[in-house]
Amino acid sequence: MAMLLLRQASPSPFPFQSRQQIILQNRPILTSKSMQKPRTLNLKKNLSDFSSQSLKFVLSGALALGISLSGLGSVEAKVGVNKPELLPKEFSTVIDVAGFLSAGQENRLRQEIDNLEKDTGFKLRVLAQNYPDTPGLAIKDFWQVDDRTIVFVADPTFGNILNFNVGSTIDLDVPRSFWSRLAGKYGNIFYWKEKGEDASIEAAVMAISSCLKEPVGPNNCSDVK
Repeated sequence: MAMLLLRQASPSPFPFQSRQQIILQNRPILTSKSMQKPRTLNLKKNLSDFSSQSLKFVLSGALALGISLSGLGSVEAKVGVNKPELLPKEFSTVIDVAGFLSAGQENRLRQEIDNLEKDTGFKLRVLAQNYPDTPGLAIKDFWQVDDRTIVFVADPTFGNILNFNVGSTIDLDVPRSFWSRLAGKYGNIFYWKEKGEDASIEAAVMAISSCLKEPVGPNNCSDVK
């Protein structure tokens, strides 16, 4: 028997500090004939817990410890980062410590994010970084991250520049495959090397905004726009 698992590519340090890539793949799962039943049940329970409490777990223990967790998959311990000095003095939904965006681009993204929040109630937050130069844990309180928040981390350190931590409420409405398709389309190294990190970030924000504004249904977010 086979089931779908969302699993991170290696290396995959926690995205707030470094790099995360979501990959949808088929992986064989041992049946009860070849695996003890209690361990199978524990695996299913763990996957269910990740789905229902994804961002809550990520931002409570994982941020502090530097755990790599997509909110949709497996975990891996890494060294955490906490640099509040890298936060802006004034609140902003876009933080660019890597210098990928121009002032005009940041303003356009903030406006799009503000409109999205007014229209849907969902909060999109963008952090552009080059690990380990990142605010890390400090963004949790700065952005008041909750289960209706998407934290989008743009970090090209390990290839694909697009990384997402998705709140549990949004996880219920948006197909998980959307995030892997989005990363594949606008986050691959060929795209951002040719067009620039800023182009990848802007394209991803617009695609997320378009997805979240669609009515929830069997075909919502089926296209990465």
